[in-house]
Amino acid sequence: MNKTSSRRDHAWYLHHRRPKALVPLQQLAPGDEAGVWHSQGMEPLFQLKGQLPWPGWNMVEVDGESSVSGIVATLTLESTRRQITFDFPVRRGKVTKRLIYVPFGVKKVTFAPMNAAGTFTLRHFQFVWLTPMFAYNRMLQRLTSMHQHYRDLPLHDIVTSLKQQARKQSRKWQTIALEDYDSTFVSMSTRRHYQQWIRQIEQRRAPSEHDIATQSDFACSVLIVGAVVGDDESALKARLNQSLASLAEQSLAPRQAILLLSTDTHARLREWLDEWRRELAFLQVIESSATSIAGKRREALSRAEHDWVWYVRPGDRLAESALYHAASMAGDHPEAQMLVADEDSLDKQGVRHSPLFKPAYNLDLLLSMPYMGRAVCYRRDRLTQLSPEAAGPQDNDADWLDYAQTLSLARQQGFVADWLAHVPHIAYHGVPREEEADYVGLVQRHLDQCSAGARASAGLLPGTQRVRWPMPTPEPLVSLLVPTRDGVDILRPCVDALLERTDYTHFELLILDNQSTCTRTLAYLREVEARDARVSVLHYDHPFNYSAINNFGAAQAKGSIIGLINNDIEPMEGTWLTEMVEQVSRPEIGCVGAKLYYPNDTVQHGGVILGLGGMAGHAHRFFQREEDGYMGRLKVTQNLSAVTAACLLLRKSVFDEVAGLNEAHLAVAYNDVDLCIKVREAGYRNLWTPFAALYHHESISRGADDTPEKRARWLSEYAYMRQAWGELLDSDPAYNPNLTLVHEDFSLR
Repeated sequence: MNKTSSRRDHAWYLHHRRPKALVPLQQLAPGDEAGVWHSQGMEPLFQLKGQLPWPGWNMVEVDGESSVSGIVATLTLESTRRQITFDFPVRRGKVTKRLIYVPFGVKKVTFAPMNAAGTFTLRHFQFVWLTPMFAYNRMLQRLTSMHQHYRDLPLHDIVTSLKQQARKQSRKWQTIALEDYDSTFVSMSTRRHYQQWIRQIEQRRAPSEHDIATQSDFACSVLIVGAVVGDDESALKARLNQSLASLAEQSLAPRQAILLLSTDTHARLREWLDEWRRELAFLQVIESSATSIAGKRREALSRAEHDWVWYVRPGDRLAESALYHAASMAGDHPEAQMLVADEDSLDKQGVRHSPLFKPAYNLDLLLSMPYMGRAVCYRRDRLTQLSPEAAGPQDNDADWLDYAQTLSLARQQGFVADWLAHVPHIAYHGVPREEEADYVGLVQRHLDQCSAGARASAGLLPGTQRVRWPMPTPEPLVSLLVPTRDGVDILRPCVDALLERTDYTHFELLILDNQSTCTRTLAYLREVEARDARVSVLHYDHPFNYSAINNFGAAQAKGSIIGLINNDIEPMEGTWLTEMVEQVSRPEIGCVGAKLYYPNDTVQHGGVILGLGGMAGHAHRFFQREEDGYMGRLKVTQNLSAVTAACLLLRKSVFDEVAGLNEAHLAVAYNDVDLCIKVREAGYRNLWTPFAALYHHESISRGADDTPEKRARWLSEYAYMRQAWGELLDSDPAYNPNLTLVHEDFSLR
């Protein structure tokens, strides 16, 4: 190394500042192992001793590991005059980096490593001083990829926008940029920040009087039907009062409301109900002799007079704008037979919690769980055409009845998605049931009526199902394509595990060798090809192009099913390929993806969500292996817009139909997302299953493109995807517009 470069490296090293010690101040206790700490509450706190950050722009780098997913760390800078805090998410196995501006005079720095009880390890913590020019560039780069107002804008246009805002507000554009940059690190948890979201986001979206007037033609009957029993008159009144009050508060009033009560209950509450009838001109109180909820629903439906009906259970509430949002969605989707809205739950004090921000129509998720919930508005004539389910103990289970009705509608409509429209607003506040129901029998009956030949069994979570689809006869040949170049220490464990740990043996393994020169690699390729007749080595003697390599392999594949497999994949159990072949053999299914883990047992891939990070990202990345995920979605089969090609199966006929991978425009990045979107646009449903689990030995902290050439290539591929699929990338039907496009944790937008 010459003296000039040595001096330069030494100067850069001086930019790095690492604390010599982290002194626990509160809610912290050392663990049994070195470096492990126990957080004993929501506010554990260290004080940093030793090298504090230089004044000016700094990059904070934190590499930590926690027993809890979705945590937020907080750094606090204190001077004699003020205190500044910075929040940022900490992901297990990922170095978190964020810009901060350190003022002069900082005397004390504290660090809260997490905002929950649990254990954590801090492997790396440092400050890196940056020049202002470098800091501004990093800030703008994050805004263009992560901020909803600046997404995909050239950096020059972002600066222009910031300067225009600065002139209007008489502020510095750098200050506004930093505020917007900071906002991209805020992860609003559905557990901890829901009340804040209600105040700051939901209440701002309330419709105006003009908006409401445009939906005045919407004709809906609200049917309050359910179990109203007990001797406690005050409790009866309290439950009914909740539901009736929500009707009185509707911004768009229902045309009709029907309350069904037994003769005895009606007699006991007559005077109180008369007061409600005087307040609600549309309210009809009907005495019913029906002994089950199912019977009461049929009676209420027979008295409904309008196009749409909404069942409300006593004690539950319709949100203030529920009918308005339903009307708006029904007007935008005249073909819809059912409207499914988002919802949340009420605790005993009436406080809202646990929001369920649902995807749009998702048939395989529906078979896995009754995700439509209670916030459902039906076309009345469609309900009257449904044949009643067989009578039984479920006649008094409203959740079971809702699920049965939805499955019946799905059978009527087939695979067409237009019959169900999603209302992306919280429209229903429900009192949660005390225990999960068993829906296996109901789903099995649905499958039998569809002549699907599939079998339903209990799923990984209470109240969920796993559906096993029939294996075709004869079993189809699967062609697993594994591109590689050198790297025998990576390739060998992958290939050996695929051969030894796959119960479904009717496959060929095509190793696509892209100009390997390593003698050990070449020797292994010869050895494994001679050892196992299922292995063939195909030589692709051209520059690296992931799409072209796999298209080359697919053209020579003998199987009717193609599997795109990375050379660092390792099955965790033998049934992985059986599950994926059963799923991909369904004629309506396109691409099938698996659940992938990092070697440290955190989730690497729970499916791909379009729009995350400006393009696409992996759902639930860095979640713990045992965690259920948002709405339990880490443990149920579901339709997703895209899955990763690290482990992806699809029928060769479908691959050929969409012209395979795009080797002209997407040589390295996003080719799997492009493939999945093409398959979806061709009319197939893509699917992700948690019942095929594999390790993906991809580096958890993969860096960005580190040369000008790679950066230019990535920008070109990014621009192509935005141009080709821009609108679809911003509105993933398997996601929800109320959820973040910055983080992979299903937090609030």
